[in-house]
Amino acid sequence: MATIEKRVTGVGKTTYRVKVRLRGHAPESGTFERLVDAKAWAAKIETDMRTGRHFGGASRHTFTELVDEYESEATNLRSFGDRKQHLVYWREAFGADLLSDITPQRIKREREKLLDVPTRYTSRATGKPEIDAKREMGKRSGPTVNRYLATLSACFAFGVKTLGWIERNPCERVNRSKENPGRVRFLSDEELPRLLDACRPNPDLYLAVLLSLTTGARQSEIMGLRWGQIDFVRSVITLKHGTTKNKDARSLPLVGEAFTLLQQRARVRSLHDDRVFPPTSENAQYRDVREGWVRALQAANVKDFRWHDLRHTAASYLAMSGVSLVEIAKVLGHRTLAMVARYAHLSDEHIVSTGEKLAARLGVGK
Repeated sequence: MATIEKRVTGVGKTTYRVKVRLRGHAPESGTFERLVDAKAWAAKIETDMRTGRHFGGASRHTFTELVDEYESEATNLRSFGDRKQHLVYWREAFGADLLSDITPQRIKREREKLLDVPTRYTSRATGKPEIDAKREMGKRSGPTVNRYLATLSACFAFGVKTLGWIERNPCERVNRSKENPGRVRFLSDEELPRLLDACRPNPDLYLAVLLSLTTGARQSEIMGLRWGQIDFVRSVITLKHGTTKNKDARSLPLVGEAFTLLQQRARVRSLHDDRVFPPTSENAQYRDVREGWVRALQAANVKDFRWHDLRHTAASYLAMSGVSLVEIAKVLGHRTLAMVARYAHLSDEHIVSTGEKLAARLGVGK
């Protein structure tokens, strides 16, 4: 049985998505610009299925067709900018090849090319020809190649689950490079007060840093706050569904000095702009505090530290305070414990203390 869905894109273009389902056969789908073509294709596929002449979409659809379909659905993804760059590479690699011809072995060979081919200079140009001519080209790292493979895998998964053009994702049988353990840089007990003191003269910067430290939220989540997200009665900031990195809604604690400063700011806020950090430029989404941030780091003598490390600082201090990894994951908005496992070693002292309490309760303590 065939179903036809009419779609209108953002530029006003009309297409027709056809889905053919027949018992004993994998679903088939296709997109057409004319309704008459969609109906003719559906009729042919149904006839071929019933007469045993249908051999599946993998033998009829090309990789370019798959990418075209995938891109039309994935444009709303937050990471689509990076994925689009990856898809340019895969289009050149597989292009007009039939999906049935793209095997795990071919993907493995492309993975090796990605790892082996130099892509960019390892140092910046100096402007001196004799020096710049000696600059070395660096290769992609294993984790970077993993991102390329992840995009390709998402594309094939779309072909399996949504389009029904292929039965199995060939990327499932391709090994990935080992991921880096991840950077964990957090403020020491000596650095923390110095940085806060250096930020204090700049009210916007100081409040943003306080909120980042006490909530563990990302910079974009803090700087993009609107007054409607803040509940002073419940002492909670609500990040709505679709506004976070993984698009899950979550609540942030509003405590301490951050609570007080936000209350004071709320009394003098603009009636024409509901942003907590309204920009000074018309084209900006929120206030730019980069210059003040750099000066504060220099004044506090805090080196090798990025804004995102405030998030690491929040998580690290939570771990050292005995908060479980499950609770830390909930605060940070991680769906799995893999991302917070890097903080596990910081809670060793708490684990020992917990074990001592258990031994005492069992009557086998010291």
